[in-house]
Amino acid sequence: MKKTRNIYLMLFSVILTFLGCQENDYKFGDIVTPTNITITADVVGADADNPFGDGSGTVNFTVSAANSSSYVFYFDGAPEAAPSGTITKRFSKVGVNTYTVIVKANGTGGVSSTKSIDVEVFSSFSDVEAEDFLSGANVGDSKKWYWQADQDLHVGLGPVADDYGNGEFAYEAWWNGIRAWDAEKSCMYDNEFVFTRTANGLTFEQTTGPAFVPGTYAGYLGVDGDQCHDESVTPNIYGVKTVSFGPSTSKAALEGSYNENPYRGTTFDISEGGFMGWFVGSGTYDIISVSSTELIVRVIEDPSSGTGAAWYHKFTSTKPTQSAGYTFNDLAWEDDFNTDGAPDATKWTYDLGAGGWGNGELQTYTNESENVIVENGSLKIIAKANGAAYTSARLKSQGLYEFTYGRVEVRAKLPASQGTWPAIWMLGSNFTTVGWPESGEIDIMEQKGQDKNTVLSTIHYPENSAGNGPSQSIELSTSTTEFHNYSVEWTDTKIEFYVDDVSYHVLSNDESLPFNADFFLILNVAMGGTLGGDVDPGFTEDLMEIDYVKVFQ
Repeated sequence: MKKTRNIYLMLFSVILTFLGCQENDYKFGDIVTPTNITITADVVGADADNPFGDGSGTVNFTVSAANSSSYVFYFDGAPEAAPSGTITKRFSKVGVNTYTVIVKANGTGGVSSTKSIDVEVFSSFSDVEAEDFLSGANVGDSKKWYWQADQDLHVGLGPVADDYGNGEFAYEAWWNGIRAWDAEKSCMYDNEFVFTRTANGLTFEQTTGPAFVPGTYAGYLGVDGDQCHDESVTPNIYGVKTVSFGPSTSKAALEGSYNENPYRGTTFDISEGGFMGWFVGSGTYDIISVSSTELIVRVIEDPSSGTGAAWYHKFTSTKPTQSAGYTFNDLAWEDDFNTDGAPDATKWTYDLGAGGWGNGELQTYTNESENVIVENGSLKIIAKANGAAYTSARLKSQGLYEFTYGRVEVRAKLPASQGTWPAIWMLGSNFTTVGWPESGEIDIMEQKGQDKNTVLSTIHYPENSAGNGPSQSIELSTSTTEFHNYSVEWTDTKIEFYVDDVSYHVLSNDESLPFNADFFLILNVAMGGTLGGDVDPGFTEDLMEIDYVKVFQ
């Protein structure tokens, strides 16, 4: 159900009488408490015939006070900063309603004064169905929304002025949207957005995940774009915000869009700089369509600048799970590490000794239980400090299990200590005769000793070895605190790497490369070296914990 209203704006200044509380004026050196707080409220469209406004529910507030440096308004308990003392608020509860607005005037030295104002406003615009879809119909109901990451074009970029387009969304005729489970966007796919119905309307809160900053907007913030950032870069991610609804003003909503598929005609605005996971300097969303399971919106990038673009987003109320569409799905070999003690000698042997292994590493590899043990359902490879030296373990399936083509999946939790270099990888079985890099090497997962928030995958072969091997990293901030699945699918035409079934690195394979013969598996934790870097001087021990290793063919 689409509801629109033409609104003719007139501003009738209504200075409301109010009761408030105000602190006395105390001075302690440079500490000065604000005094004489004055608040005015201009209800848009208010006149003698329409004392509570024109139905838009919009009020322009202005506050001033002696000795105040900034102000904060509280609407239904949710704060909205207004440093200059002016702010516009749309109240969307239908009918004539009285709202108590609290204003805090900030002084110096951390002191403040507060005052409240009651404002009576008429709102005639409503889209109860949209509100019900977003949160539920009853006071106290909540609903979680997620990126529709399993669908192509769940994010796309399009024009601002002419939003008709040539397809379901405008951007299909302009710029390509991102595809399902886009590796670059994987950092945001755990986002959760919660709408809750209260007695005074809806609230919004992002409860999980960072914010994604597209490259088109990164320059405004002075940060790297096309990646996720936390609240230190993108403020107002978290905390409960209020949601207000109003009529859409987009061309497609007012005139009808492509194929006679008009927008809904409703916008919603998230207060206090809130937004739905994609940071572009706006929290005003034009609803294209909404149902109990799907929300499609349009948000204009930095609308105050007049130079941004429009972003189109798809959300779902059912969190998507990724199906990677693997080629190999028949289990051919596994070790689930469910027998305590030493690793299964029919599946694993060891590389032993020191010497750096060609990478300047510091550890000596052993097969002692203090460095490698199976217990509580996991294989534990433990790196230890022994005085000024280090010991660890390097397991391999060489001579016990070797294979050509397939999918390897290893579920592991990585060491957190600086200087540790965990690796899950494969080496060509002809290594002992042809040497390296002629044998080929497939690094399913490695992690640098100085960066525990990303992991990387690499392949090495002649003329593309050492630092020249094709490599790709992916952000994974919980790599040392949670188990994740590290996988590679290896065919005669490609080598594709995944983290938690999300593809992030694909390389071509052909008959000219050494990746068409048997390889064996290797698991190890090195110390220092080319990727390990400087070891924490206080290091004592740390471990890589592996839940299972599986090979599918």
